[in-house]
Amino acid sequence: MALNMISRNVVKKVLAVETPEGAGALVRRSIGSASLRNLTPFLLLDHFHVSEGAGFPDHPHRGQATVTYMLEGSSRHEDSAGHSGTIKTGGVQWMSAGKGIIHAEMPVHGKGVPEPRGMQLWVDLPKNVKMTEPTYQELDPEDIPVAYPEGKDGNISIKVISGKSHGVESPVRPLGGCWYFHVLMKNGATMFQDIPTGWTAFVYILKGAVSVGESGSVNDAFHTLVLSHADGETGVQLTAATDDTSFVLVAGEPLDQTVFQYGPFVMTNQEEIQKTLMDYRTGRNGFEKAHTWKSKIGNM
Repeated sequence: MALNMISRNVVKKVLAVETPEGAGALVRRSIGSASLRNLTPFLLLDHFHVSEGAGFPDHPHRGQATVTYMLEGSSRHEDSAGHSGTIKTGGVQWMSAGKGIIHAEMPVHGKGVPEPRGMQLWVDLPKNVKMTEPTYQELDPEDIPVAYPEGKDGNISIKVISGKSHGVESPVRPLGGCWYFHVLMKNGATMFQDIPTGWTAFVYILKGAVSVGESGSVNDAFHTLVLSHADGETGVQLTAATDDTSFVLVAGEPLDQTVFQYGPFVMTNQEEIQKTLMDYRTGRNGFEKAHTWKSKIGNM
């Protein structure tokens, strides 16, 4: 390996066990679970499967970004700021809740339609932008750029949801540094992905098996692999151990701030949480429609 390609290694491995959540949803949660509570700037990682009759009707957010990436099926969304639409298979929605928003996420079901499966990542917002206006960045599958480290006929393709990989850059511009890649590899394929020094990084394996570094052990599906970030490590070497391997690689700039979370509200101290609860109860500072707005998709 070249001197400027020093790989990170696995420092923690967490199996995301499928558990019921709500009515009809099955979720594999790693980040945000008791096994992996703090991984700044990441707050939660869910690999979800939503059966018919389930969904996520009207609910609020403040202080974080939610990134929804659909692996199969599709999901509709609607919010109190007037946004609505559908996230298709392979599409992504990057919502920065900012100072406050109410929204609904309702998976699409129908005859001959795949049941919705996807990933939802919560990213903490830097404290200086937590009270900004909510924003959306949405990409249909055909709008997400793809990198081919070995060429289009090679064994590796990388969907660049945010950040940059092998000369390909996403148009998504999240608040705070965050890169998000969906990688598909064939057996024996190896790639090296640059990662900014000091950033937090992890791999979540969707299918197949992956080894990390030059002599790393093989890791199976549904594991989250937290990567080291020692001085001199410039990125990560990843090798497919099965013929059909799929995983997400996510990296973000760590935040030097405390996390106070109360359900869907994420601030930096108890006083800010108390103020958030008061704003929500009284319909102020981003929650003006909290008690008057109702989504169509969540109240059918």
